[in-house]
Amino acid sequence: MAWFRRRRPAAGGRTASREDLAHLEEFVRSRRGVEGFIEPRTTVTETTLLLIAHDGEWTRRRMESPQAARQFAHRLSMPIYDVALVGYPQRMRDYNARNKRSTT
Repeated sequence: MAWFRRRRPAAGGRTASREDLAHLEEFVRSRRGVEGFIEPRTTVTETTLLLIAHDGEWTRRRMESPQAARQFAHRLSMPIYDVALVGYPQRMRDYNARNKRSTT
């Protein structure tokens, strides 16, 4: 009897790549006040890391696990939160609303 089960990728079928990590690092380095938010695994996607800058601009990429997201954030000295506990910040919603108005 196995004491653990190996996790298979969710329906999307892929986990974080080097390109994903490079994109996230570039986002952190090129913007001010970036914070990370871990989004839990779903039936459709793996764990994702959502990065939100001071002005609400954001980006999201898949991560191998919540622990990998935390390690990434700590390596870059960036605050990190669990979105299931704290929710999405208002500045992200404001940014999305501003961009929606400018494209319509």
